[in-house]
Amino acid sequence: VQLVQSGGGAVQAGGSLRLSCVITGLKSKFYSLGWVRQAPGKEREVIAFIWQDNSKSHSDSVKGRFTITKEKTDALYLDMNSLKPDDTATYYCAADPRATLYYGNWDFAYWGQGTQVTVTS
Repeated sequence: VQLVQSGGGAVQAGGSLRLSCVITGLKSKFYSLGWVRQAPGKEREVIAFIWQDNSKSHSDSVKGRFTITKEKTDALYLDMNSLKPDDTATYYCAADPRATLYYGNWDFAYWGQGTQVTVTS
């Protein structure tokens, strides 16, 4: 399974960005996909999940501003609006052939290479 990310960059506070992740080789009928970010000096934080039935969840830190979507098991997206300087981080897409991942248990098996998002005030 391979995940290749694109998107990201620098944007002013209040702006928008879209992150994309092309997924190849994920053949499982049941799966979890997600976006994880890591800010400088902080631990990794999972911010959104989406599962095979298209159900989704967003963390409180991004709810109402970010939206996770997917195209089957081929692509994963994160639309980010109303960006804040606190959103500055390296963002990773991730996938796992289990549908049981959630905020307390998110040891994804496969990861993208990461992409930098910088939000300036």
